[in-house]
Amino acid sequence: MEIRSKGRPPRVGDAPAVRRTLIGLVLVLTAIVIVAPLVVIVAQAFSQGFDTFAAAILHPDTRHAIMLTVVTALIAVPINTAFGIAAAWAITKFDFPGRRFLLVVIEIPFSISPIVAGVAYLFVYGLQGLFGPALQAADIKILFALPGIVLASMFVTAPFVARELIPLMQAQGRDLEEAATSLGASGWRTFFSVTLPNIRWALLYGVVLCNARVMGEFGAVSVVSGNIRGQTNTLPLHVELLYHDYQTAGAFAAASILTLLAVLTLFAKVLLERQGAGRAGRPALAAPKTTAMAQTPAREPT
Repeated sequence: MEIRSKGRPPRVGDAPAVRRTLIGLVLVLTAIVIVAPLVVIVAQAFSQGFDTFAAAILHPDTRHAIMLTVVTALIAVPINTAFGIAAAWAITKFDFPGRRFLLVVIEIPFSISPIVAGVAYLFVYGLQGLFGPALQAADIKILFALPGIVLASMFVTAPFVARELIPLMQAQGRDLEEAATSLGASGWRTFFSVTLPNIRWALLYGVVLCNARVMGEFGAVSVVSGNIRGQTNTLPLHVELLYHDYQTAGAFAAASILTLLAVLTLFAKVLLERQGAGRAGRPALAAPKTTAMAQTPAREPT
């Protein structure tokens, strides 16, 4: 009533009944879709007692799956972080032919099914693939080994860091870097003293998301790993293997590790957003889109 008296139309949800209905609907869906599965995972993991849970976690195959998942993340995440920084720097700080095309290429992993990406790697590095005979002659094993798992994980997570940095660096413009260069700073000095402090929270935000996706990746890794028990099974693949073997307690125990990682990732995401990382922390930087557009050449070839 107060809003109408000021001559402004009422907003959607201003009515108490509508507001309560929307909030109740969101809470119910959250409980059913998100909270209930997490509760079931934890309950089933400890359904046969803590000793059974500990035995499942300490099983050699489970420990190897955890180790392989961690090793994959330790390799893939730093490489994709460096790639994301380099791609964002090149796209936002330089004008070159194919700039817009590079933006499209970076987004490709988001539009392709991970399983399709895994199959594509088979046709590239498999025995009957493009480089398969040469790799076999050189006794280099890519597929059904750690290199294939890392490559597949890198493919599906390649855009995460770049996607967080590009909008922020476009909104910031090039003035600070150009000023530092004009004062005699080298390229590395400009990056570490000017650019990196301004993007550090968004960079950490992208790294957290990239790490979470690497550790939880299933589709592409399931194709290129071969699902060899105790050798090429990452933690998500190990959960599926235990479930198919009717080892329910072991499957949920392994799944609880992934759940714990997801919860920790969520907390890290929230903390970083409070520090100004991510899209939620960029209200002041997301508005001046015309600045970024003005920096793009009108006749830039694609």
